[in-house]
Amino acid sequence: MIGAGKLERYVMGRTLASVGAALAVIAAVIILVSFVNLSREVAVRADVGVAQLFILTLLQTPSIVVLLLPFVFLFGGMGAYVGLNRRSELVAMRAAGISAWRFILPSAAAAFAIGVLTVTLLNPLAAAFSARYESDRANLMENYLTDAPKEVWLRQGDDRTQMVIHAKQRDTTQGRVRLTGVSLFVYQKNKQGIPEFKRRLEAAEAQLYPGYWKLTDVREAAAGESSVRSESLSIRSTLDAESAMERFAAPESVSFWRLPDAIRLTEQAGFSANGYRLRFQQLLATPILFAAMLILAAAFSLRLARLGGLAGLAGAGVGLGFVVFFFNEFSGALANADIIPLFAAAWAPPVVALLSGLALLCYTEDG
Repeated sequence: MIGAGKLERYVMGRTLASVGAALAVIAAVIILVSFVNLSREVAVRADVGVAQLFILTLLQTPSIVVLLLPFVFLFGGMGAYVGLNRRSELVAMRAAGISAWRFILPSAAAAFAIGVLTVTLLNPLAAAFSARYESDRANLMENYLTDAPKEVWLRQGDDRTQMVIHAKQRDTTQGRVRLTGVSLFVYQKNKQGIPEFKRRLEAAEAQLYPGYWKLTDVREAAAGESSVRSESLSIRSTLDAESAMERFAAPESVSFWRLPDAIRLTEQAGFSANGYRLRFQQLLATPILFAAMLILAAAFSLRLARLGGLAGLAGAGVGLGFVVFFFNEFSGALANADIIPLFAAAWAPPVVALLSGLALLCYTEDG
């Protein structure tokens, strides 16, 4: 008879293999759809080769895969347990007096560990690839992109000074930040902490260097004074190239390790960092979501095949997975609108999914 440790490793191996197969299928579909969409976008460029399109597709794929990983664990887990059920392996395990908890919880723990690796390793990698994708796509489609954002608004500051930066266009290629048609509005806080307007600068171009902005062809005017022109001028900056480019990106495009700095700099500049805080909390809850999806997959797949209704239960499990996904998105929208707390919006969907899976598993296994 197979020992308990070997049995658990066997079920875990089958589960992870099924999750890997689901990942391969979903990734292949994503690559195919992304390649077709990119082909349509660059149809105006006759000199773009298949190799360039394929590289862009591969750069875009990781961020989409990370978004769909909960479904990978749901589909993969259901595939594994339904397979064990149809081959009567689950019947043999139960006949031997082995509880489903003994082989499901180790697999859920493995899903939790994969979630930790996803947040700490795969998410930063996907964010870096996504940034490279946006840069390469912009270079490839220069003067052809009609949906590219034109005007730019930035804000930086500290406890004493606030600066609002407006530019007509931006260039973030090769890891640099270059703005054209720039207007800078400088405010200084008074004793009551209220910002008061001090001066305005107009520049043909502004390029960000470590610790400062370099302005060219500058016209400067303080409140109540005449303007002064200069060829170049340096303005101290609290931004670096990476954090400045993050201001152009959605919170989902910022890596896990950069989110604390993004939150700090955004709040220091006087902006609301709710979007970054919500994303940070959602990433922290990701391992629980992965484990919950695997437990839900098991709960909907343990019904004995000879009793019938297994396909209907599997379909219900898939439907519940989509409900959890939309619940997560809906909670995020409510949090961004300041209707519910950020912490509740981030943690409620995975915790509810986990408790639902455990309750269903208790009902299925223990009656």
